[in-house]
Amino acid sequence: MGTQPTGRARAGPPRTGAVDPSISVGPMSAPRTRVTCTFAFEAAHHLAWHPGRCRNLHGHSYRLDVSIEGPPDANGVVLDFDTLKDVVRTQVIDAWDHRDLNEVLDNPTAELLAHRAWELLTDAGLTLAALRLWETTDSWVDLVPGADPVLPAGD
Repeated sequence: MGTQPTGRARAGPPRTGAVDPSISVGPMSAPRTRVTCTFAFEAAHHLAWHPGRCRNLHGHSYRLDVSIEGPPDANGVVLDFDTLKDVVRTQVIDAWDHRDLNEVLDNPTAELLAHRAWELLTDAGLTLAALRLWETTDSWVDLVPGADPVLPAGD
């Protein structure tokens, strides 16, 4: 079936404790700690400008993932989960659950709703690392800190 290659025999795996010289090993930085809570709410909306079915009033089972990041404190937590949950429920979930979102924003696209949620949560004192708003099980908007243009505020 062919000939065996000639030359040096292939070395086996490195011995325990040995470092493979082909792998660059440098100092490792400490991992960042990110805490995320997930929330669900039901709401309706319509997009008057939309050429398709979204023009009509319809509903979604939204999911909102809110993440904060930072070093664990003396108790070993970045922020207590209950504190994060209370802020998100008070500022967003209680205000949007079982609502017509056209009463919240003139143009309640998933993107603009995510930006509005970010604004409400940062105004409440949270420093967000990420926010994800799921409009359906396979469609979502991700926001992370950055230099996006300022969007119009909600009504």
